[in-house]
Amino acid sequence: MANKIIAEWQGREYDHNPKSTDWYWVLGIFTVASAIVSILFSNFLLAFLIIVAAITIALHATKEPPLHTFRLVETGIMIGDDLHPFARMTSFSVLEDIEGEFPPFLSIKTESWHSPHLTIPLGGVDADMVYAYLLQHVDEGEHHHTLTDLVAAWLGF
Repeated sequence: MANKIIAEWQGREYDHNPKSTDWYWVLGIFTVASAIVSILFSNFLLAFLIIVAAITIALHATKEPPLHTFRLVETGIMIGDDLHPFARMTSFSVLEDIEGEFPPFLSIKTESWHSPHLTIPLGGVDADMVYAYLLQHVDEGEHHHTLTDLVAAWLGF
């Protein structure tokens, strides 16, 4: 049985901020210094993990996030072809930028171990309508930015 689409919009998981050459130099210097300290303490595995993590961060910094299609349907929220049903959601909140510089985000906590926290941009859709519809199906809760969100923002992601 197909779900009736209540609202549909597109958005990116995060805004892509191109990194400067200086950003990569700082990453490289920090990586080399950390790896040398790890080697001096005979912790070769940590040195290897630091280098792999730095390479992963550098590759992620160059990549532009894909454009996702979000659908609010009768039984939940679809991200692409993946359905996140209301029954597995524990709470939601709409996070808004005080200055109004960025569109609001929908923060959803779920019971899923694979994706326990969903952050969905609400640009291109009526955020009040999405809020009102979700309020009928899921409890509203107070959500704060996670430590991962804060570290990613500090790194410029």
